[in-house]
Amino acid sequence: MSRSPGTPRLLRRLNDRSALELLLEDGPLTRAELGERTGLSKVTAGQLLARLEERGLVEVAGERAGGRGPHAALYAVVPSSAYVAGVEVLPESLTVGVADITGTMVTEVTVNLSDGREPVAAVHSAVRRACKSAGVDRSRLRSFVIGTRGVVDPASGDVRFSYDLPAWHFGVLASLRETLGVPVTIENDVNLVALAESRHGAAVGVEDFVVLWAGVGQGLGVMLGGRLHRGTSGGAGEIGWLPVPGEPLPADVSQPQSGSFQRLVGHEALSGLAAAHGVPGETVADQVRSGGEAYLDEIAARLALGAAAVTVVLDPGLIVLSGAIGRAGGPRLAAKVEEAVARVCPSRPTVVVTGVAGNPILRGALVAALDQAREQVFSDTV
Repeated sequence: MSRSPGTPRLLRRLNDRSALELLLEDGPLTRAELGERTGLSKVTAGQLLARLEERGLVEVAGERAGGRGPHAALYAVVPSSAYVAGVEVLPESLTVGVADITGTMVTEVTVNLSDGREPVAAVHSAVRRACKSAGVDRSRLRSFVIGTRGVVDPASGDVRFSYDLPAWHFGVLASLRETLGVPVTIENDVNLVALAESRHGAAVGVEDFVVLWAGVGQGLGVMLGGRLHRGTSGGAGEIGWLPVPGEPLPADVSQPQSGSFQRLVGHEALSGLAAAHGVPGETVADQVRSGGEAYLDEIAARLALGAAAVTVVLDPGLIVLSGAIGRAGGPRLAAKVEEAVARVCPSRPTVVVTGVAGNPILRGALVAALDQAREQVFSDTV
């Protein structure tokens, strides 16, 4: 097998990429610190910083006092060197976030979709509004990731099926890319939640885990070996269809609320359970938040059926509860699910509540968009 030679240009590009990632993770750093962490000489580190500074990617962000000599300049990545956008799509609204290359979110805008606009026009309008709010020209966006409910086809990147979003269909992705003029990716919303948990939440440093999303619909984000597992058709994680004892199998799979596990833990089922236990509350999340031990025990037992089925197949070691129900139940519900899973399967995964602050779908979309943008920006420095 032939190998590409280690040309000076290639080596410079690799060194630049390593330096930029270090500055993002641990910066600001001095030239000497950067050289020490990359293994480069002070001279080479200085040349690297000069090259990146000339490209507008790094800047002097302060000074660090040393011994008797002059203070050492501190270098950091220029936040405004690139921007990305992420969006959460719901049937009634779009939420757009814009972040700079360091990952700092500079604006978040929610747009009501009651006017029924088709996806491309709605997204385009929302992005324009978000960019105006952030004071960022749309041409400076390097990547854009959209999180939607439903199944995303791995081959085409389009939404293959979404009951809640019928206007999102094949052809929407190509139109979005043409209209926005930036790389656009559509991803399943719970998959993005898994990315957010791995980077900012309860699964930082964990390579094998699942996110059990309990809300209006049920979903599962699967991370194996540090990579999202989407399945051959993009349908991995559609746990609402999981057959469970005591619940009828669906007669028509085009009806999403007919899945056995969905029937067991969906909002309608939990509302009925709350009424049986005399638990007050305007929403199911309110009821879960204020519910007594017996009520939470029964919810945990139901969720544990899905969690146990995943555990005996994948053995993830960690299950993160998210969604409106998972968040409302908090650590108390997570502990009960962990105990219930241990009673019905030989493995005992750790079950925890989400650690992502804010909107987890939007945070995951920005994680994915930043990975793409940094690959572009940091790989084109020489």
